[in-house]
Amino acid sequence: MQTGRGNNQAEQPTGLVFDIQRFSVHDGPGIRTTVFFKGCNLRCFWCHNPESYSPRPQLSVYPDKCVGCGRCVAACAYGCHTTADGVKHAVDLTRCAACGACAKVCVAGSLVMVGKSMTVARIMKTVAADAPFYKNSGGGLTCSGGEPLLQADFVAQLLRAAKEAGIHTALDTAGNLPYEVIQQALPYADLVLFDCKAMDEAAHERVTGVSNKRILENLGRLAREGIPIWVRTPVIPGTNDTMENMREEAEFLSGLPGVKRLDLLPYHSLGAGKYRSLGMELDPSKVLTAPPKSEMERLAKAFEGADYELVVN
Repeated sequence: MQTGRGNNQAEQPTGLVFDIQRFSVHDGPGIRTTVFFKGCNLRCFWCHNPESYSPRPQLSVYPDKCVGCGRCVAACAYGCHTTADGVKHAVDLTRCAACGACAKVCVAGSLVMVGKSMTVARIMKTVAADAPFYKNSGGGLTCSGGEPLLQADFVAQLLRAAKEAGIHTALDTAGNLPYEVIQQALPYADLVLFDCKAMDEAAHERVTGVSNKRILENLGRLAREGIPIWVRTPVIPGTNDTMENMREEAEFLSGLPGVKRLDLLPYHSLGAGKYRSLGMELDPSKVLTAPPKSEMERLAKAFEGADYELVVN
């Protein structure tokens, strides 16, 4: 996604953000503010942030919250909303232009716009407000997604602003981009969080929609840039939860000097409700059971003796 333009007199560049999570402890060291950018070029079937897929704003619908006030029907110029028995209403998302008019008048939180254009200054106002927590915990700002580097120009500007304010910066990427795009943000990143989902190319393409060839090549190049890297591997039942996959990953990472830590992250299904709210179909067969702690510990044995920190969540 290309960086947009604001409507203020200074014509400040904007990025499309779908969430800013404060007091995060899972996206880098210490207490952090994580900015989630819209747009992703992978389609991992287990993704718990499906609202990140599209690079455009979307309407999210939570029908259980609807109080039947009918304000959305009057506000919508595209005929997306219809009433039933004067109480509940239905939404045709195929007609939705994501203008946000209905969400503005919804009093119950049943209609929520996902994706907001924000300037660096506006984001930094939130980030800077938590500076005391960063100082005491070693935390800072993390840019995540989706794939934040689909908005590389803007992300680089945001990371630069944070560094100039003395705030630690982290970039969370899946690495499925030309390396030249990744390099745009590197001068302003103190840490890179890099997703490594499956080592077998065919398996990776089957479950994410893309080959892992460029991703692994980028991880190899990045590891020689001198920037600390935390590799993060989601453990997905029936996909990559084999000792063969983990041993292959351990062998690959063993030759990468920049890798300082590996996080094994168990699958969870907390994002299932988001698919419904966005009008997306979620195959019930792809809602899995989280691997037990004993299984996570078994797979972790593949990394014994590694010269980087191993964290099993």
